[in-house]
Amino acid sequence: MIFDRQARTCYTLSIMGKDLKDKSLGELEQLVTELGQKKYLAGYIFGFIHVEDVTDISQITPLSKSFRQELTEQGYYISGLVIARKLEDKDGTAKYLFTLEDGNQIETVLLPEGRRRTVCISTQVGCNLDCLFCATGKMGFRRNLSAGEIVDQIETVEGDSGKITNVVYMGMGEPLLNYDAVIKSIRILNHEKGKNIGIRHITVSTCGIIPGIKKLAREDIQPRLAVSLNAPADTLRTQLMPINKKYPLPELFKAIRDYQQSTRRRVTFEYVMIKGKNDSAEHAKMLLKLLRGIISHVNLIEHNPHPGCDFAGSGSERMKVFAAVLENAGIETTMRFKMGRGIKAACGQLGADMAKE
Repeated sequence: MIFDRQARTCYTLSIMGKDLKDKSLGELEQLVTELGQKKYLAGYIFGFIHVEDVTDISQITPLSKSFRQELTEQGYYISGLVIARKLEDKDGTAKYLFTLEDGNQIETVLLPEGRRRTVCISTQVGCNLDCLFCATGKMGFRRNLSAGEIVDQIETVEGDSGKITNVVYMGMGEPLLNYDAVIKSIRILNHEKGKNIGIRHITVSTCGIIPGIKKLAREDIQPRLAVSLNAPADTLRTQLMPINKKYPLPELFKAIRDYQQSTRRRVTFEYVMIKGKNDSAEHAKMLLKLLRGIISHVNLIEHNPHPGCDFAGSGSERMKVFAAVLENAGIETTMRFKMGRGIKAACGQLGADMAKE
């Protein structure tokens, strides 16, 4: 089994350079000119893949038949995710289980809220950060996704369920540990000749990978940043999130302040509310001290149960008390409850069935 998994991964890596869906417009321009074609033809390839959602080179009809044949003969192709299973919750949430070309699987979630239709996408197969409240970490880490595989989650969901307005990199895996593919996918999704999703409608969530935050601050493209915080003190955060040993709160908040000084962007803080663990009014007051001087928004997320985790959610009343402490101090705060929980699509539940298997 281990050999098979390694073989599939090696196979994927060996063919990935030939996947046209994984290429930016600039890379496609370089490819077509190297093959002796006019540079503008790259725009047709890019548009047909990301706007028309074609899955076969032969469908890119503005290209000559001979050029399409040449691309195919040289091993170029357009990758595509396979919907292995789709589950729908009574609240409208839909969860997709996708099978990748090497046999690995990931989960993606569609969250419809009025006119806003958000897709929560994965960036890795599994995760190695092992946060105690999250099911994905129990899968372990298998591999990073390519930019094409990240983008294809949005394109496949859109083809199945209609126009997507917002994208959040909050699914399986840590986005900033797959930095290059994540940034490349954002550029593809944001490009005016592609999906043209506004950069302010794209959010990248991180557990606090400081080098990634610093790199993001220097990019010429600025998605929204969300930090999964979940505790206001190092000892407790390290218990819940082992990554805090490597990137403790004082260093993390210095990076966040530097990021905000460079970008002038508000930072969202995600805080999973765990009964009796991190949800007292005193915890809220400690959180206020951390947020002092930062333009921020706090999302309070009730912990969602999954097999192998003994934590319980805080409940609405306890969350309201916590939120009131923040709001009374002028911190914009949102409480989020149970959306997608019935199909294990809520925050912290992705990969629960796969980890169990």
